[in-house]
Amino acid sequence: MATGVWISLFAYFALMIAIGFYAMRKSTSTSEDYMLGGRQLSPQVAALSAGASDMSGWLLLGLPGAMFVSGLGSAWIGIGLLVGAFFNWTLVAPRLREQTLHYNDAITIPEFLGNRFPTQAIPLRTVSAIVIVIFFAVYTASGLVAGGKLFESAFAGIFNFGGLSDYSAGVIITLGVVLVYTVVGGFLAVSMTDFVQGCIMMLALVIMPAVVLFGEGGGGFSQASQTLNEVDPTLLSWTEGLTIVGWLSAVTWGLGYFGQPHIIVRFMAIRSQKDVPIARNIGMSWMLISLIGAVSLGIFGRAYALRNGMSVEDPETIFIILADLLFHPLVTGFLYAALLAAIMSTISSQLLVSSSSLTEDFYRLFLRKEAKEKEIVAVGRLCVVAVGLVAIIIASDPTSKVLGLVSNAWAGFGAAFGPLIILSLMWSRTNGAGALAGMVVGAVTVMLWISLGWNGSFMGGPGVYEIIPGFIAAFIAIVVVSSVTADAGEYQHITR
Repeated sequence: MATGVWISLFAYFALMIAIGFYAMRKSTSTSEDYMLGGRQLSPQVAALSAGASDMSGWLLLGLPGAMFVSGLGSAWIGIGLLVGAFFNWTLVAPRLREQTLHYNDAITIPEFLGNRFPTQAIPLRTVSAIVIVIFFAVYTASGLVAGGKLFESAFAGIFNFGGLSDYSAGVIITLGVVLVYTVVGGFLAVSMTDFVQGCIMMLALVIMPAVVLFGEGGGGFSQASQTLNEVDPTLLSWTEGLTIVGWLSAVTWGLGYFGQPHIIVRFMAIRSQKDVPIARNIGMSWMLISLIGAVSLGIFGRAYALRNGMSVEDPETIFIILADLLFHPLVTGFLYAALLAAIMSTISSQLLVSSSSLTEDFYRLFLRKEAKEKEIVAVGRLCVVAVGLVAIIIASDPTSKVLGLVSNAWAGFGAAFGPLIILSLMWSRTNGAGALAGMVVGAVTVMLWISLGWNGSFMGGPGVYEIIPGFIAAFIAIVVVSSVTADAGEYQHITR
């Protein structure tokens, strides 16, 4: 591997760790500092932090891989996400920022739900924390799989000694760097590194498709289109070969946004409610550019591979293959850093949210109610490490698909928390019994749907993405149970 690649990667790792130690000096003295950055994120940092922690390795691996295989029909996932993100910023962000302060300055999603529905506070906090830890362990594993794939594809043979494979080395190194800056600097470190990582990701997704199309061997739009049409005309069609069920399963990814704790926690941490529209505009612009880049990379990467006789065994590694093939080693290292940025920004956010739930909603709630702030911060750091180790075990299988792991965890959160967050913020008749029922029904529906294989094949036809039945079932459960039960004192005025 060329020296230039290592220089770029070491510079990137050093920058992330340096930000972690800077944040440690600024914002780790209390639990609110460590877990929420003292609610002082600027709109720029909040916007890119939400975007970078959202997109993860699937943006540079999973989505381009799906585009490479299926063509423009897979782009409906990105469209659904774009719409879902817009409504998340518009409907949820300002209300959640206001109401988490109103309900006893809650610093985690489970704590907010417990404070919002006091008659069911303990069950809600416990169940929601369990859901967060379980699904985030899977979600974090998807990021580690992406890190393993990067090292396996880009650094073949370098780490293969003492029984350690390149894939395993990638998993360990990815988690190791993330743990350093997350454990040391907490939420502020995670958010600041997210901002830097978001900039790197967007720049890479502008550079890569442009070079693939217009660089040597690319041929431009017309040649790429001609190549794809000759192989399979459906690759350039948005609808051909796409069933209604397949279309719904793609666009309903957007429903997941309302229930992703690692994203909506940024809304809680933003400096003020008036900063939300600014953050929304920045975040949506970043997301649009990044998604267009990822879609272009996948579809035009397929054309480039065909025109140049390239063999691509794993479509999810097309970004890695082209980065190594088309660029100077220093730029290749930067592009690898962009992929690691996508992976690490999400992993760090997920580890911190999981740690926050374990610390605030288990440790402080059940074991040490009078724990001092320094003790809570220390426990939070230990929990970050613990969740990371569990994720390593899940990620040990190198054949795991990034997009598959992400889709399962995304659906789990979207169904368990999405309807509940929307209704708890916008429907004053939501009560504790309904909230608990919706959360359980949503999570269980998703897990059953996956275990029965109905996301792969349903009633003899194509599979139905598990978020659809999970979200619907949870929404109905909350409305029905809240309507037929009466939790005195919980029909409180909701400020719009």
